[in-house]
Amino acid sequence: MSYTLKIICCNIRVDVQVDAKAGDGWADRKGMCVEVMYGQHPDVICVQECKGNQYEDLKRGLPTFDGYGLSNTLTGYNPSNAILYLRSRFELITAGGHWLSETPHVANSKSWDSSLPRFVNWVHLRDRESGREFRVWNGHFDHIGQKAREEQARLIVEGAKAFPDDLPQFFTADCNADAKNPAIAVLKEGGWIDTYTAVHGPDDPGNTFHGFIGPKHVTKVGKIDFVFCRGPVKPKAAEIIRDCRNGRYPSDHYFVSAEVELDQGS
Repeated sequence: MSYTLKIICCNIRVDVQVDAKAGDGWADRKGMCVEVMYGQHPDVICVQECKGNQYEDLKRGLPTFDGYGLSNTLTGYNPSNAILYLRSRFELITAGGHWLSETPHVANSKSWDSSLPRFVNWVHLRDRESGREFRVWNGHFDHIGQKAREEQARLIVEGAKAFPDDLPQFFTADCNADAKNPAIAVLKEGGWIDTYTAVHGPDDPGNTFHGFIGPKHVTKVGKIDFVFCRGPVKPKAAEIIRDCRNGRYPSDHYFVSAEVELDQGS
């Protein structure tokens, strides 16, 4: 037997005053973010660039979801790479996270040419009906350092390899790198499969970062937001979510989704 699971990856854009001046502040967007997320009927929602106030707003707006987010404590409570999951469907077995650095258990640490401390969160969930367990990792690679991106990808590969091959795993991220970047090659060589490529083929579908202007953003960036999988997982559908309302967007990134089929396990 098998069952389906839908995951969405959402860089929601950090809450900063400069966006508010342009009409794209979090206060203007949070309702739209929730609406777009709910409209996808997801089972798991992974967000990046999430400040504490944004996390609380999402939890209020998504009351059927529980969540977890290790926080970057440099500037207050910022569970930047939080993971939310349907409470009625999943039981949380364990959760945690670590920094994407040479000292992963040292809070706020950074290495290589990383411009900022970067970290990954994870949750280990059990489907209440089938009993099937799986793990979701959610991260955000550095936007400046190429070596950092590659080494951060290696840490994700090493972390996933610590678990049995028959455990379904997912890694969602703003990788700040398109499919041709060596950091993505590190992930793929380490056993991760890009769900979008698995469904649609290798051609780049265009930008997922758009700076709040949607298709008017013509600078070539490529698809930098991903849902990866590994283990007994079959990608069935994948989408770049380009929803907007009256010319306004829920974020400066398009959200991305993946629908997958998991075997029920033993």
